[in-house]
Amino acid sequence: MDSSTLQIFLAMAGYMLIVIGIGVFYAKRSNKSSEDYFIGGRTLGPWVAAMSAEASDMSGWLLMGLPGVAYWCGIADAAWTAIGLAIGTYVNWLIVAKRLRKYSTVAGNAITIPEFFSNRFKEKKNIIMTLSAIFILIFFTVYASSCFVTCGKLFSTLFGYSYHSMLIVGAIFVVVYTFLGGFLAESVSDFMQAVVMVVALVTVLVTGTIHAGGLDAVIANAQAIPGYLSLTSMASPITNADGVQQVVDGVAQFGEASDYSLLTILSTMSWGLGYFGIPQVLLRFMAIRKTSELKKSRRIATVWVVISLFAAVCIGVIGRAIFPVKENLLTSGGAENVFINLSEFLLPALLAGVVMAGVLAATISSSDSYLLIASSAFAKNIYEKSPKAAKFYTSLTKKDADDKAVMWVSRVALLIISIIGIAIAWDEDSVIFDIVSFAWSGFGATFGPIMLFSLFWKRTSYPGAIAGMVSGAGMVFFWKLFLKPTFGGIFSIYELMPAFIFSAIVIVVVSLLTKKPSAEIEDEFEMAKSGTIEE
Repeated sequence: MDSSTLQIFLAMAGYMLIVIGIGVFYAKRSNKSSEDYFIGGRTLGPWVAAMSAEASDMSGWLLMGLPGVAYWCGIADAAWTAIGLAIGTYVNWLIVAKRLRKYSTVAGNAITIPEFFSNRFKEKKNIIMTLSAIFILIFFTVYASSCFVTCGKLFSTLFGYSYHSMLIVGAIFVVVYTFLGGFLAESVSDFMQAVVMVVALVTVLVTGTIHAGGLDAVIANAQAIPGYLSLTSMASPITNADGVQQVVDGVAQFGEASDYSLLTILSTMSWGLGYFGIPQVLLRFMAIRKTSELKKSRRIATVWVVISLFAAVCIGVIGRAIFPVKENLLTSGGAENVFINLSEFLLPALLAGVVMAGVLAATISSSDSYLLIASSAFAKNIYEKSPKAAKFYTSLTKKDADDKAVMWVSRVALLIISIIGIAIAWDEDSVIFDIVSFAWSGFGATFGPIMLFSLFWKRTSYPGAIAGMVSGAGMVFFWKLFLKPTFGGIFSIYELMPAFIFSAIVIVVVSLLTKKPSAEIEDEFEMAKSGTIEE
C-alpha cells in the first residue's frame, strides 16, 4: 500500500470510527424497547428527519450510479431521473408527511409500515401486514445488495483487493453497525452522512470543472458527442460483444444519437412516484417529533436533493471530459467508477479519502436503513403476530417471547437478509443503477398507491388495499421480466409508471365493488385528517 492509498485508507477509517462511535453512544437508548429500536421513540428533529431521510434514500447510486449513467450515455436518462426525484421529494414531504405522522399515531401507534396498514384497516387475520412484510423483505434484500455492490466496487478500486473480498468486508461493517445502534443511531449518523455526501459531490464538481478547463470546455466536449447533451436524445456508445466501448486511435466511439421520446421522459420522471412507497422515507415521517416541524424539514430535504442530484449528473459529464478513454470506465457497469476515479485524480490523497468517505456514507446510510426495516418487517409483523413462532422461541430460550425477543429475532433476520444480499451482489459486473431502479419500482408500485389512498380516500376498502398492493408488485415483475424483454417498443419504458397506475385503478375499482369501511375506520380517518398530534 503506497503513501497515497494509505492516506485514503486512514481518512476512511477515521470516518468509520466516528460512525461506530455514534452507534455505541445510542445503543443503550435504542435497546430500551422495540419502539426506540425501530422508530427512535418518535423524537427526530427537523434537520435529522430531513437529512437522514434523503441520505438513506439516495444510497451509493447517487455518487456512483447516477454519475455513471451520465458518463456513459449523456444527460437525458440521468437528468430526467433527477428531475422526477426532486419533484417527488417535495410533493411527498408536502402532502404525505403530516398526514402519515398523525395517522400512524391514531392507528394504534404503529411503528412500522406494515403495522400502519394493518391498523388502518382494522384487519383481524393480518393478511395485509404479512403481505407488506414479505414485499419489504423481497425488495429491501435487492436494495441492500446494491449497497454491497457499491462497497465492493469502492474498496476494490481503491485498494486493489478482489471485488468479492471487499464486498464481504463492507457488508460485515454495515451489519455490525445496524445490529448495534438501531433506528436512532442510524438516523443521527445519516444526518452526518448527508453532510459528507453533499460536500463530496460539490467538491468534485468544482475541482473537476476547473481541471477540465472550465465550464465552456466541459460543454464543448459533451456537444462533440451525438446526443450527449440533449434532453430529447441519448448518446450511443459503440460496444463489442462483451459490452466494452470501442476505442479507435485513442478516441471512444459513439454511434448516432437515439431518440428519447416524450413517453420515455414521463416514465423516467416517474422515479418521483416511488417516494410515496419508500419505507425508509415514510418511517422518518412517522418518527418526527412534531408535525409543526415538517415544513422546515421539507425545505431542508428539497434543497439537499436538488443540489446533490444536480452535482451528481454534472460529475458524469465532467468525467467524460477528463477521462474520455479510461480502461475501467469502458462498460456501463465500469462507468459507475467515474466519481472514484475523479476523486483520486483531482484531490490530495487525504482529502480524496474524506471525499471517498462520501461514497461510503451514502452506502451505509442506505443499507443500514434497508436492513433495519427489512428485519423489523419480519420480527415485528410476522414473528410477533405468530403464536407458533413465539412458542418456538420460548422452547429454545426458556424465556417468554416479549419485546426483547422481537428485537433479537430482528437481528437474526438481519443476518440472513445480509447473506442473501451478498449472494445477489456477487456478480462484479452488476450495475448499481439497474438494481436500484428495480427495487425502487417495486416499492413505489407496491406501497405508493395504497399509501396515498389510505391517507386521502376514506372509501378505500380492505379488499381494495390488498388487491392494489398485490397488483402493483405483480405488475412490476410482469412488466420487467416479461413484457419489456419480449415486446420492447412501448413496453421498454420504466416499469414503475404502468405498475403504479395499474395499482391505483385496481384500488379504486375493488374498493367501489366491495363493502365500505366500518364507522370505526371512518372515524379514525377523520381524526387523522383534522386532529392535532404533537407528541
